[in-house]
Amino acid sequence: MRSLITVSRPFNFRLWLALPLGLMMLLLLIDPSPLDMAISNLFYEPGVGFIGRHSFFLEDILHDRAKQAVIGIGVLAIIGFLLSLLPTWLRQYRRSLGYLVLAMTLCISLVTPLKALTNVQCPWSLQQYGGDQVHTPLLSERPPSDKAGRCWPGGHASSGFSLLALFFMLRDRRPRAARTALVVALTLGTVFSIGRTMQGAHFLSHNIWTLLFDWCISLICYRLILYRQASGAADPANLYGDVHNEPT
Repeated sequence: MRSLITVSRPFNFRLWLALPLGLMMLLLLIDPSPLDMAISNLFYEPGVGFIGRHSFFLEDILHDRAKQAVIGIGVLAIIGFLLSLLPTWLRQYRRSLGYLVLAMTLCISLVTPLKALTNVQCPWSLQQYGGDQVHTPLLSERPPSDKAGRCWPGGHASSGFSLLALFFMLRDRRPRAARTALVVALTLGTVFSIGRTMQGAHFLSHNIWTLLFDWCISLICYRLILYRQASGAADPANLYGDVHNEPT
């Protein structure tokens, strides 16, 4: 059987981890609420509500069916990984499939505990959008309420952005397919984000946070599980190892 072990293509880990971390710090230092509300106002009609709140396409197709499709991809990855543990042709892809399962699982499972921890209200629950809750910035203390907020970060966007793991899984052996996977993941996550913003389920920044989290998770898992440097390079266990001259 032909070995699939190969040296990874150069990747500037310092840059591509520092950028999302820097954006996270910026979002914490500068409250994005004014921009969030300006964008959400485009989809809100006083006395009517958010224009996409009861849309069949946005709720049943773009939310429910699309989420089920991504779950299907995850289930296939799990089945593939389990089969790779057996003496089948998939065993040569065991590490890659294991990476995909782990990265996607972490991306999606991170959302629920963060929602419970932060208690951020959805736009449709806020007073300025016909609700009865008071808006507070992410790091501010929440006013007393009998309705817990569960809207930060964006959960549905994570269904799309979790597919960033496909980009890292493919980049060393199928660069063209990896670029396609990257475009698909970013497009799906963005479309899901816009759809939920039109429904009043999330502010735009909620979904930007999701993108940043999912990118960092996929990147770190790639570094620890799949990335292989040429012999003589820095220790691959060091996340901030060599910075190559050809960043991807």
